[in-house]
Amino acid sequence: MLRKGITESFGAAIHALSATQLTDGVINRSKRMMLDTLGVGLLGTRTAVFNKALKYSQSFQSEEKSSVWGRSEISLPPHYAAFVNGIAVHSMDFDDTWHPATHPSGAVLPALLALAETLPSQPSGLDLLLAFNIGIEVQGRLMRFSREAYNIPKRFHPPSVVGVMGSAAASAKLLGLSPAQCSHALAIAASSAGAPLANAATQTKPLHIGNATRRGLEAAQLAQMGLEGNSAILDMECGFGVYYNDYSPSAMAYSGAGGFKWILEDQDIAFKRIPAHLGMHWVVDAALAARAKFENTAGNFDLSHIRRVTLRVPPSKYVDCPLPATEHQARHSFQFNACSALLDDKVTVASFSEDQISRLTLRELLSKVKVETPRDNQPSFDKMYCEVEIETDQGQSYTARCDNFYGHWRRPLSHEDLVEKFIVNASTVLCSEGVEGVIDVIGNIERESGCSSLGSYLRMTSEPHEQLYSTIL
Repeated sequence: MLRKGITESFGAAIHALSATQLTDGVINRSKRMMLDTLGVGLLGTRTAVFNKALKYSQSFQSEEKSSVWGRSEISLPPHYAAFVNGIAVHSMDFDDTWHPATHPSGAVLPALLALAETLPSQPSGLDLLLAFNIGIEVQGRLMRFSREAYNIPKRFHPPSVVGVMGSAAASAKLLGLSPAQCSHALAIAASSAGAPLANAATQTKPLHIGNATRRGLEAAQLAQMGLEGNSAILDMECGFGVYYNDYSPSAMAYSGAGGFKWILEDQDIAFKRIPAHLGMHWVVDAALAARAKFENTAGNFDLSHIRRVTLRVPPSKYVDCPLPATEHQARHSFQFNACSALLDDKVTVASFSEDQISRLTLRELLSKVKVETPRDNQPSFDKMYCEVEIETDQGQSYTARCDNFYGHWRRPLSHEDLVEKFIVNASTVLCSEGVEGVIDVIGNIERESGCSSLGSYLRMTSEPHEQLYSTIL
């Protein structure tokens, strides 16, 4: 028997995998991912970047229409529905994170829900669940083709690279493509992959997820029409290997006999408690603990007594922003998140508003911050730590360190806390019936005969309001 090439093995596995291979652990974890993604996506439909993308997308028309989450009166061509819903998911950097580093769900779920609405035969909840997990699995395997990928990224934003491949794989599965077509979908998607990290702290960063989910869906549909790409795209250094200096691909083995080993079975997901870059969760927790030590000794937190605040963090230039001027810069600033936590004893959605960012007390504290990067602090989301030291003008020092925040894949959110996060996020957009309906459908997705009820609940909007909620840490 001839040995399959890497790309061929991926195409064969995407085509052949069935719902019988989904384990209880994978089903439960992926349902949590879906629920969280819908919650942060609904909240994200109230952001400036989403509204700009929506206005742009409304200029495109087609006979096929798919829903825009949280907008009962608007539908778009499926590619643009996937695009704007994907942008909503990442618009506040509130979506899930995996290891090696990527945001896996936002690139896959919007494409699948947009596609499902256009199919002549409504896919079942189990069909959706299987396609979603294939999209997640492909991303996880591609990230493991390089040791570089295990560190905080330096050159490109990972979801823009592996996310489009996951979207293509998931869409190809839902479309029922042949093994060869699945391989071509990956090849086509690879030509839409990549985004420079320089756009990380800007309004363009959410487009990385929007583009990934849209372009992956398009790649699968083009492959369905017979368009072909390089059938060895994953095998070659000049193919998908262009993104890594240490590219070492391996096959996606699936023989059809016995079980299938999903990465999600062993590697859990991080769910964020604050809408900011993942690294900020360490520094916020450390800052809150240092503040508590200060208060316990001094009796109160008096900014005027602070001489210096030292942050000991891993080296990473794109999350080192000393004086952020916008919400997107603030979400990528160790300094801002530490100082917000120290001043307010919490970090919330509202912490990233223009008023909060520009307040004088925050600017004063930011001017006292010093950043250090100890040699033992590795730039890896799996091994990094953050330490915050407060020094007073009286010579006192209060230090706290966070090695493992609550919500990390090693300390995952409880089911109750995850559902509460969804309720708070979704309630900014949906009525109570819509919120409860989404929870019920996702909780029982493997038993749902179709996906239409989920789409209906996602359009059950409440009266819009401007007040932002607070997430207590």
